[in-house]
Amino acid sequence: MIDIQLAWGSRTDTGLRRRDNEDSLIAEFPIFLVADGMGGHEAGGEASELALGAFRRFLGQPVVALDDFAAAFREAVRMVGGIASAKAAAGTTISGVAVSEHGGSTYWLVINIGDSRTYRLSGGELEQISVDHSAVQELIDSGRLSPNEAEHHPERHVITKAVGAGSRAEPDYWLIPARTGDRLLICSDGLSKELSTEQIARVLLDEFDPDAAATRLVHEALLHGGRDNVTVIVVDAQSVPDDDFETMPGLTELDIDTVPRAPSAEGAIDG
Repeated sequence: MIDIQLAWGSRTDTGLRRRDNEDSLIAEFPIFLVADGMGGHEAGGEASELALGAFRRFLGQPVVALDDFAAAFREAVRMVGGIASAKAAAGTTISGVAVSEHGGSTYWLVINIGDSRTYRLSGGELEQISVDHSAVQELIDSGRLSPNEAEHHPERHVITKAVGAGSRAEPDYWLIPARTGDRLLICSDGLSKELSTEQIARVLLDEFDPDAAATRLVHEALLHGGRDNVTVIVVDAQSVPDDDFETMPGLTELDIDTVPRAPSAEGAIDG
């Protein structure tokens, strides 16, 4: 049986310019997920909450298998698809991790669709695991836009994949070895659009307690404008037995062919 020891903290805030908080989160062993809803008139909040509801079946389990995680995602798509919105199709992002097992060792099973993000702080270095499904990310990938230019691009809020909102896309999955001392950050874009990677890393390095880190990150996002809902989960791996992964170092993207795939996304969604 996997015997990983975790500590975590989470915070969410409506922000300074929004009336409603359309973000939702789950922070309870073995899953840690953030969803950023869209659609307006409470449709976004309903979409994010319903989508994450499909993953609550895993609460209290020791680990989550990839096939079961993928099945929960398909259920989330079905549930969000049933929401009717007067102005726009309801939808949501999903990003986060589940504790998983492979070959008797402990792994982070990461899921992402949309532009919420999952990061890992390891060895004092912060890396973004997830890859944004956004219009500006596609421009960056093609070399037509620099990351600095993307921060001010007029289409920086346009995402290209989501759960619902007219998208029928599949998420990305990664399987990452879990190591003692890992600190994971899952957040909505209300954080990443207000703070730079360097500012986020500084807070994560300064604050020992994960709950204090989550609280401070939300506070910093508000101080830097708070233009959107902001949601943060910080997860610390306090103890991971047998965390020697010499044969499988670094970041490993799963073979998506092992996961049932949905048709490709059509068009883009303004998040």
